[in-house]
Amino acid sequence: MPEITAAQKKKTAFTAPLRPSAELACVVGAEPLPRTEATKKLWDYIKAHNLQNPANKRNILCDDVLKAVMGKPEVTMFEMTGLIGKHLTAV
Repeated sequence: MPEITAAQKKKTAFTAPLRPSAELACVVGAEPLPRTEATKKLWDYIKAHNLQNPANKRNILCDDVLKAVMGKPEVTMFEMTGLIGKHLTAV
């Protein structure tokens, strides 16, 4: 089976570039990016700043930067994906 190039891939809701809000851009950068990439960069930030609750790794303890995005001091990893949707708009 021939390999599919990036140009041949179908644009879907998961691969469509989205513009992050100013708050989210502090974490993922200001350039438009797919939702999946925004989530990946968010996890990179969480791990780099050791923001997972040590007692329950599914909970994220927000620092000041993440509080601006999430709107509260602690979120679950499942809540997080929904909350960042408010900070992504179509390009």
